[in-house]
Amino acid sequence: MDQSSVLTAPAALLPDWASQQINLADPRLGAATLACSDDFFAPMERLLQPQAAIFVPGKYDANGKWMDGWESRRKRVAGHDWCIVKLARPGRIAGVDIDTSFFTGNYPPAASLDACPDGADPAQAESWQPLLAATPLNGNQHHLIALDSTTVISHVRLNILPDGGVARLRVYGRPAGAPTVAADGLIDLAAALNGGYPVAWNDAHFGVAGNLLLPGRGVDMGDGWETRRRREPGFDWCILALGQPGTIRRIEVDTAHFKGNFPDRCSLQAGFAPGLSDRALVAQAQFWPTLLPEVKLQADHIHRFLDEVAALGPVTHLRLNLHPDGGVSRLRLWGEAATA
Repeated sequence: MDQSSVLTAPAALLPDWASQQINLADPRLGAATLACSDDFFAPMERLLQPQAAIFVPGKYDANGKWMDGWESRRKRVAGHDWCIVKLARPGRIAGVDIDTSFFTGNYPPAASLDACPDGADPAQAESWQPLLAATPLNGNQHHLIALDSTTVISHVRLNILPDGGVARLRVYGRPAGAPTVAADGLIDLAAALNGGYPVAWNDAHFGVAGNLLLPGRGVDMGDGWETRRRREPGFDWCILALGQPGTIRRIEVDTAHFKGNFPDRCSLQAGFAPGLSDRALVAQAQFWPTLLPEVKLQADHIHRFLDEVAALGPVTHLRLNLHPDGGVSRLRLWGEAATA
């Protein structure tokens, strides 16, 4: 493949209702496509890939033009095509992005969504409820649609009316239910599956801050948060929102795969700032008290800190500082949820 000819879809400009949620349809969190009516031209699994869609001019497979998404054949009978997605964790959905990037003469004219409430059987027709009425689509475009659903949903069904291709489906929301508790009784308060999400960062040239909150260890150097090489004084930082307020007892900083580009040191600050806007958080975070003082880091290593963690009580947000720059694969903030 000639990499110079490959085109990458632009990222969506996320509104607040999306940027303050997580993508519950992310396969890295456990989401999966379960079934579809037809995926002759492009398999349904591509619909959820976390990477931006690409287009490769001149690339064909046995069935036709290779497309990065889910694409059904041209329908010659009544009805429409559909794809069922199991969310990574049941949650309340704030909205979706139905992305038709690079689908121009083969995108669906419209789409709708159905939802299966948590606890219901998606194999039963009566379990499905309308979530999004039939909505017009355009080709080669992100369609960010707010939903603000209050029902806890475990599965969604994307209906394309009547056929065609969709590059990506993002389902933005918050996990519902109790967070996962470790054997020692602590909760990873920053984990995406427990509701944590990135708020802001000064740089993410090589990898996005949201990767810090994914489960497991990073699969490679691209599966983490990495900044460019800093050529001026200062340090890089990102602000993370906890899934719920809590007291942090133990911290893990994992530099998996970062060998010649891990930060020399890191530190953390924390604050209790419920309801504060993102802009106000960025301004205030520099003055938050220190949760973890500057500590040395190693290449490709899980660093665990216990005695060094300050007793700050309940907090809602963290600022991770990289001194001066570099890449971190995962951040775990183990603690206890605050009681109401």
